[in-house]
Amino acid sequence: MTGPLAVDAPAQGDPPPPGRVRTEVARCPSGLVLLTDRRLAREALVDVVAGAVGGGVRWVVLREKDLPRAERLALAVELRAILAEVGGALIVAGPDPLDGDAVHLPAAGPYPPPPVELVGRSCHDVAELARLTTEHYATLSPVHPTRTKPGYGPALGPDGLRELIAASPMPVLALGGIETPDQVRACVDAGAAGVAVLGAIMRAPDPRAAATTLGRAFHRTDEGKQ
Repeated sequence: MTGPLAVDAPAQGDPPPPGRVRTEVARCPSGLVLLTDRRLAREALVDVVAGAVGGGVRWVVLREKDLPRAERLALAVELRAILAEVGGALIVAGPDPLDGDAVHLPAAGPYPPPPVELVGRSCHDVAELARLTTEHYATLSPVHPTRTKPGYGPALGPDGLRELIAASPMPVLALGGIETPDQVRACVDAGAAGVAVLGAIMRAPDPRAAATTLGRAFHRTDEGKQ
């Protein structure tokens, strides 16, 4: 397979330790990652995503899990077309990839993950990180209190995020309540491979400008670390 989810052949040699066996993926989510929520969007969800992609977003996680499969599949087709124009990729929340090859799973399951080419998992603590097996990346949340899920937590904060990233066997996306450039920079400084946002773009009057601002904060901080 070619494209953003191309998979390399497994490396030869000694096998990885038990519980850490995974396929090496040529490209995992990084930079600014957008999670969708049409109920928070100020305009049609497809238009919000298109604006964010115009502002530099290359990874989108399709949520909208309350929709019937046919409607959700149609939405996935539209979003994949937008992302394909810039070499981006769509990840689907839940075990059904909606005719694609990338899913993001909740901490509760399923275990083992489905055999698709890119699998992410939501994690919140060391115990959940320890359950990861063939996933390719994890999200850690909430970094900050979030308006999308009031009372969800406790918030990790940058220090808690840094500690969990150090314990993770795979790349981590920071998630939850990240709305400002300073918060993005703190996540990168903590070691996050990417920063996942929802409300900061879904609620934004100008999704393209919001994505540009947050993405610039990520990349400038990441470049400064190299």
